[in-house]
Amino acid sequence: MTSALLPAFAKGFALSAGLIIAIGAQNMFVLRQGLKREHVWPIVLFCAAADACLIVAGVSGLGSVLAVVPGLSLALGLGGAAFLAWYGVSALRRAASPTALIVDQQVGVSLGAALAGTAAFTFLNPHVYIDTVMLMGAVGTSLPPVERAPFMAGAASASFAWFASLGFGARFLAPLFAKPAAWRILDLAIGVMMLALAASLLRGALAS
Repeated sequence: MTSALLPAFAKGFALSAGLIIAIGAQNMFVLRQGLKREHVWPIVLFCAAADACLIVAGVSGLGSVLAVVPGLSLALGLGGAAFLAWYGVSALRRAASPTALIVDQQVGVSLGAALAGTAAFTFLNPHVYIDTVMLMGAVGTSLPPVERAPFMAGAASASFAWFASLGFGARFLAPLFAKPAAWRILDLAIGVMMLALAASLLRGALAS
């Protein structure tokens, strides 16, 4: 990469980082799997690859197409709200069950189930299309053609760096989560957050 293209790479990295480094459903799921040390690499790679594909699609013009698809926002909102509500209730049930608090005693999920959950958190969130496809797509397409590839590379690099840090950095919190009360607090926080996000998605979908 030549020095002339570094600003485009940095712009993509900074914009992507600003959009994904926030407390949300997908990030909380990755954090929890990281704490359990369960299928972390596949989940991190899936999240990063999905973001990369959405970024490329946005810069390639998919954002303008999605903006005019009738009913898409409603369908995504309703589907996302239903999934988040289900996951939120599940987290609250774990928080209320003493037998589900210690990570070493928890029943693990299969790789397929973990990736299915990751896919749901990724693609059933309407904001991923607004932020990653439409917003980043608009910024990317405004750049000269020669700068679009480094912009997309920078954005994808930020996504991978964040999810890897979240998934593998979670193990440094393992001593804290050796205490059952810590898992209860985490699952309680996850449950409340998921239900709040589900309500927000539902309101947004019905208002659109």
